[in-house]
Amino acid sequence: MKNHTIEDKNISAQEQLELLKKRRSTVAFSDQEVTKNQLEEIFEATRWAASCFNEQPWRFIVAKKSHHELFNKVLSGINENNQTWAKNAPVLMLTFAKKTFEKNDKPNMHHMHDLGLAVGNMSAQATAMGLYLHQMAGIVRDNIQRDFDIPDDYEIVSGIALGYKLEIKDVPEELQARESKERARKAISEIVFDGNWGESSF
Repeated sequence: MKNHTIEDKNISAQEQLELLKKRRSTVAFSDQEVTKNQLEEIFEATRWAASCFNEQPWRFIVAKKSHHELFNKVLSGINENNQTWAKNAPVLMLTFAKKTFEKNDKPNMHHMHDLGLAVGNMSAQATAMGLYLHQMAGIVRDNIQRDFDIPDDYEIVSGIALGYKLEIKDVPEELQARESKERARKAISEIVFDGNWGESSF
């Protein structure tokens, strides 16, 4: 039996890492359309995320800008600061996570974790397709509950803007500083401990 190596794969481990590092939360979206087929491909990646007991507690409301009524309802669930740029994205989403297990109605303590895994898949797939995804904690839960009548056992979690990024030369002046800000991450030694708490050999 042949032993599979990285060379057998369509994408190498290093290419995968570079793809993940390319991800960026843009605030400068172009008006280029995201097609239904593209959305289906993104959600195909999303639905294959891991989850506790394979519960798959994630749910999404998705609105394309061309569907004006739904788009505006989703937009009203996003706070005013984020609306200033999110309104330009061709796709807006709201995310939800079921707080209880379907099989026994007991609390699922991992529902938010599992939604995060699903959105992580979504983000990686979008990046591979040349799209940009910006997640937003700044939402208006009362508006979302009012406009969409969310069931009690679902947590209203976040908003997402999805689309293509403007070329930097086309970014509005008020967004240029934010869009060109250098991305930074903590060192591995700050987040991974292989001894006592705070001790790392990385």
